Amino acid sequence: MDVKLPHIPERPAKPRSSGITMVMDKGLSIRQAEDFVQSAGHLVDFVKLGFGTSYVSKNVQEKIKLYQQSGIKPYLGGTFFEAFVVRNLFKQYLKMIHSLGLDAMEVSDGSINMPHAVKCKYITDLAKHGLVLSEVGSKEEGILISPNKWKSMMQKELDAGAWKVIAEARESGTVGIYRPSGKAHIQLVNKILNKISADNIIWEAPIKSQQAFWIKLLGANVNLGNIPPDEAIPLETLRIGLRGDTFFTFLPKEIANKWIHHLPGDIEQNNDVQTNKK
Repeated sequence: MDVKLPHIPERPAKPRSSGITMVMDKGLSIRQAEDFVQSAGHLVDFVKLGFGTSYVSKNVQEKIKLYQQSGIKPYLGGTFFEAFVVRNLFKQYLKMIHSLGLDAMEVSDGSINMPHAVKCKYITDLAKHGLVLSEVGSKEEGILISPNKWKSMMQKELDAGAWKVIAEARESGTVGIYRPSGKAHIQLVNKILNKISADNIIWEAPIKSQQAFWIKLLGANVNLGNIPPDEAIPLETLRIGLRGDTFFTFLPKEIANKWIHHLPGDIEQNNDVQTNKK
C-alpha cells in the first residue's frame, strides 16, 4: 500500500540482525508454505521446522528451497538435533544438514540432560557450517533455572559461537521464561537484560499478549520467535503500532494524551518504558 503514516517505527530491511521474526512450521504442506511465503515472506527472517516434524513430513527439501528462494532461512528444530545426539549420530546430523542445503542450525538441550560444556562444543563445531541459534531453558514445566545460570549459559553459548540465543518457551508459551499462565517472569527477564544485550536474544513468544509485552518493553525491533505462520502479519502490525495492544506505544505523548481512553499517567508510564529501549 502506497501510504506513509508518521510515527511508525522504522524496521530494518532483510537480511537483518535485529527485529527478527522466526516462524514455527509444524508441518505445513508445500501449498500452505507457498501461500505463507506469498503473503508474509517479506516479514519473516527464519522458519523453524519444529521439533521432529521434518522427519515425518513429505517434500522437506522442496519446502526448504522454497523458503530460501524467498529470503527466509529455514532450520531444523532443536529437539531433532537432540534426537541425533542421544543416539551418538552427530556426524550423520551434519551430513543431513549439508544434504538439505541448510546454513542455519539450532542447538538445544531442552529435552535432555547435556553437560553445558558439551553443548558449547556442539555450538562451536556447528558454527563452522553456518549460523547457530542456541536455545536456553528447559521444555519441562516445574524446572526452574536461576537467573545467574540463565545469564551464564547465554553468555557462554554466545562466546562459543552462537549467532543468537533463544529464550525457551515451547510452542505453548508456558515454560522457560514464562509462568504456566503465559506471563513473563519479570525479575528473570530484567536480570537477563542486565547482562545480555537484547539484540543477542530471540524471545519465543507464540501468544499475542507475549508479543505485545516484548514490543512495549524492548521496542519494535525486538527479536521474536515461535510465531505461528498465520500470526506473522498480525505481529508486524503490533511491531509498528497498528494494532490495539501497541496502538499508543510509538505515538508522541501529546497525541496519545489527546486520544487515549486511559488516564494520562498510563501514557507517562508507557513512554518511560519506550524511552529506556536499547
